[in-house]
Amino acid sequence: MKAHDGIYLDGAWRPTLGGEVIDVVDPVDEQVIARVPAAGAEDVDAAVRAARAALPGWAATAPAERAARLSALRDALAARKDEIAETVTAELGAPLAFSQAVHAAVPIAVAGSYADLAARHAFEEKVGNSTVFHEPVGVVAAITPWNYPLHQVVAKVAPALAAGCTVVLKPAEDTPLVAQLFAECVHDAGVPAGVFNLVTGLGPVAGQALAEHPGVDLVSFTGSTAVGRSIAATAGAAVKKVALELGGKSANVILPSADLAKAVNVGVANVMSNSGQTCSAWTRMLVHRDQYDEAVELARTAAAKYGDRIGPLVNAKQQDRVRGYIEKGVAEGARLVAGGAEPPRERGYFVSPTVFADVTPGMTIAQEEIFGPVLSVLRYEDEEDALRIANGTVYGLAGAVWAGDEAEAVAFARRMDTGQVDINGGRFNPLAPFGGYKQSGVGRELGAHGLAEYLQTKSLQF
Repeated sequence: MKAHDGIYLDGAWRPTLGGEVIDVVDPVDEQVIARVPAAGAEDVDAAVRAARAALPGWAATAPAERAARLSALRDALAARKDEIAETVTAELGAPLAFSQAVHAAVPIAVAGSYADLAARHAFEEKVGNSTVFHEPVGVVAAITPWNYPLHQVVAKVAPALAAGCTVVLKPAEDTPLVAQLFAECVHDAGVPAGVFNLVTGLGPVAGQALAEHPGVDLVSFTGSTAVGRSIAATAGAAVKKVALELGGKSANVILPSADLAKAVNVGVANVMSNSGQTCSAWTRMLVHRDQYDEAVELARTAAAKYGDRIGPLVNAKQQDRVRGYIEKGVAEGARLVAGGAEPPRERGYFVSPTVFADVTPGMTIAQEEIFGPVLSVLRYEDEEDALRIANGTVYGLAGAVWAGDEAEAVAFARRMDTGQVDINGGRFNPLAPFGGYKQSGVGRELGAHGLAEYLQTKSLQF
């Protein structure tokens, strides 16, 4: 795979100061496919200083011009959509069809949505005898994960640029190649030097240096709740704004009036998507006791269809982690009805699509985020019991409700402690706010709510 041997700094590719590199490994065959620079604290400092220097000019740029640059970025991404899909497949292991439909297509749509928002957002408004200005928060540190390596980049960088902020991006070390491709598209879109900067590197080195840097005004992070807590503590000491999209353990609640077969099949597909490496995946399926056995059999049959249709996990560490959870589920008394901890192939970081029955709410696999193709099916007694179970984790990122009557599903969803709920299989909306309650995070991404994270307000009284 093509890889740059430098970081993107102040509008050009430049060598790092330390000269260390990171191996990029194909999760399918475990072979090194590229090497990228491992930036250190001095490289991060140079990137932040470049972003700081570019801030006044970009913040003063007319929203229409920022919109034009974002439109050009969308077009640059669209022109390279096949290359984007192939790159994500190579470094993440996602099947090519999924990379084309999701990993490439969704970021293009999101970039376009922010081009539109930048053009029509009211950055100035009258409130009584005051004029309220919505101004960029400043320099943004964007720290992104590996599971949706381009979508998460665009979901942070595009609104930041639309708001008039400048950015330093630190992508996940497992999937840096598509971030480099994104930097090329930013350059081709004519975004001024220093407005966007890319540093590839390790989280405990480059990521920590970026989060702690005094020249950063906002840290936008997507990843584990544990790392999010650390970033929040660091930012809190400096009274620095954070936007955190963290873990999830989302409930898929199937009410008795629902189309059971459809709800189960869509639910299993949701969990297996991206090899289960999705923070919003509906990994807990809640079914009424009278329909439980039928639902378990439907889930078992559905999961069996995914044996050769999902890709590997991102790396050996993640594979071991997921296998450990499966073993813990068996040890705690859950009934394995599909899959298991044994790797289905000799090479590659694969885990079989796995379904557990007889899962109780207090089991580890029902409480902790596994981040793999593992579904837990839980039974409930009545609607209040279902609500108690659905809300009974530290997370609140996403969820689903199914019912024969839409109003019934909506009434239940309104009582769930979670940031986003799909009703009867509702489609993904790139303009809807995405983010969590409780330990699933702080702030929102996508659409106008995502743009607001990168703005601060100033009022002038007359």
